[in-house]
Amino acid sequence: MRRRERAAAALTLPLVTASLLAPAGAASAAPAAPAGPEALPAGARTSPVTPPAASPATAPGPSEPLGGAQLAGKGVVVNRQAGVPAAPKINASSYLIADGDTGEVLAAKDPHGRYLPASTLKALTTLALVRRLDPAAVVRPTQETCDVEGTKVGMTPKLEYKVSDLFHALMMMSANDAALALAQANGGLEKTLADMNAEARRINARDTLAGSPNGLDKDLGLSVKTQHTSSYDLALILREGLKIPAFRTYMETIDHHFPAPPTKKERKRGKKVGGYPIHTHNRMLPGQSHEYKGMIGGKNGYTVAAHQTFVAAARRDGHTIIISLMRADEPPSRYAAKLLDWGFAARGKVRPIGTLVPPGDLTPKKKDGDAGGGVLPTNPLTRDDSAGGWGLLLAGGAGTAAVAGGLLFLVARRRRAKAAGAAPDPLPPASYDEPIP
Repeated sequence: MRRRERAAAALTLPLVTASLLAPAGAASAAPAAPAGPEALPAGARTSPVTPPAASPATAPGPSEPLGGAQLAGKGVVVNRQAGVPAAPKINASSYLIADGDTGEVLAAKDPHGRYLPASTLKALTTLALVRRLDPAAVVRPTQETCDVEGTKVGMTPKLEYKVSDLFHALMMMSANDAALALAQANGGLEKTLADMNAEARRINARDTLAGSPNGLDKDLGLSVKTQHTSSYDLALILREGLKIPAFRTYMETIDHHFPAPPTKKERKRGKKVGGYPIHTHNRMLPGQSHEYKGMIGGKNGYTVAAHQTFVAAARRDGHTIIISLMRADEPPSRYAAKLLDWGFAARGKVRPIGTLVPPGDLTPKKKDGDAGGGVLPTNPLTRDDSAGGWGLLLAGGAGTAAVAGGLLFLVARRRRAKAAGAAPDPLPPASYDEPIP
C-alpha cells in the first residue's frame, strides 16, 4: 500500500503545481496568421503582411506607425478589391483617404511623411483655441500683427476685433494677421504655440510640430525640421474639429462681414464701425467655382516651400469622407475631388489599410490583477474573474485541481487511519495511478 500512496502523491503534487503555474489562456489556440495582401497595380506598395485595421484603442508596437503597419508605406498603399476602381493618380507627395465616421483609412500615399503644412496648420490653431477663447471677447492688434507677411484680412491697431471675426478671417480667407491677433487674445505667441503642440499631442497627431500659428515657413526662418505635419495628422485634426460646432461654422462659411474703421460717409451718418465682406478661399463649397456635392469644408494652404496643401471633408448619403494632400503641384480642388470620389466609391468595400486613432492615451489599460507577478492570484477576494482572480485558476484547471486535491486528502486520511489502527478507506480506482494523457 505504501507503493500506491507514493504513486498517488507523485501524481498529485505535479498536477497541483502545474495548475497554479500554467499561464492564463495557455490552452487557447494560437491565432491564425493574417492573409497576405492582394495584388496591387504597378507602382503601388503595401507591407508584406496585410493585417485588419488596427484597433483604435491600441498603441502601436515599437516599430509600427500610428494607425497600423501598412501606414508605413511610402508609395500608394491600398488593398485592392474587385469592382472598386484603382486608387486615384494625383501629383502630390502625400495623401490620405479615410472614412470620417468609422476612422478607417481606405488608401494613402506616404501618410506619415512629414512636410511643411502651409496654412493647413491654421486648422490646428482653430482646434487649439476655439474652445479656449470667448467668441465675444475683443482684442486690439499690435502694429507687428497687422504688418505680417502673406495673406491678410486687413486690420488696424486703431480698432478692436471680436474673436469670432478673427476665426472667420482665419478659416475663410487664411488671414495671417488674424492668426497673430488670436495668439494675442490667447496670451501671446509662446503660449499659443505651446497650446497648439499640446493639442496635437492630445489627439495623437505625433507627426505635427507647430512653429507658427499661421503656417508661414521661410518668412519666419522655419524649415521642415522646425515645423511639420503629415497627411495622417491633418485628417486627425480635421476629424476632431468636425466635432465642434463653432469650428464647423468658421470652416463652412462662404461670406462674412469683417469690421473696419468707418468711412467718411459712414462717420457722417454716425457710424463708429464700418466693414467689408470677406469671401471663402475654399472653391469646393456650395456655389463656388469647383463646387463639390456634399462638401462640409476644409482648409487649404500654399507657400513656395510647402507647395499646395489641403484637408477637407464631404458628406453624402449619410457617410463622411475625409481627405488630405500635401506638396501637390496645382491648386487642390481637382485632386481633392478625385480623392473624395474614390473614397465614397470604396468605403465599405475595400479592406482598410489602417485607422485614424482617437484622442487620448492609447496605452492598453490593465485589467484588475494584471500587475501581479506571483503564482497565486493577486485579488482572491474580488468577484472579478478577469486575469489574476481565483475564477481564472478554477476555469483553467478546475478538473485537475479537484482531482489532485481529492487525492491528497485521501492519502492523508489513510495515514491518520493507519496510525489509529483503523482500516483505511480504499484508494481511488487503479486508473488514477496511470499516467493522465
